[in-house]
Amino acid sequence: MGLAQYADDGLFAPKKIADAFRTTSEEIARTAGLGKDAVQRRERVRSDKTQRRLREMVEIVNKVESRFGSALMAYAWYRSEPLPGFSGRTAMQLVREGRADEVLDFIDAVDAGVYA
Repeated sequence: MGLAQYADDGLFAPKKIADAFRTTSEEIARTAGLGKDAVQRRERVRSDKTQRRLREMVEIVNKVESRFGSALMAYAWYRSEPLPGFSGRTAMQLVREGRADEVLDFIDAVDAGVYA
């Protein structure tokens, strides 16, 4: 699915993301490494940091969704599956540490057969 399904008026919308992943906005904030107020206050939702973290999370889940058959299963992978080569960290933990680019590079490498 496209990234637009998670947005409202050109911004990633925590409520839409939460609905797609069958969870709460507060849980979305936690999974993206944000505070609860980052998804509750309008000015914080619009901030660069909040939008970047939401985009990174959605981009990663969207990129692996076809492997798992649904966004919900891809989100479960994002939260719970340790990635090889990252000391047992999950994609979620890496995003929370500001390392989303490394997760995306890892997914691209797997797609290219580097870890086959």
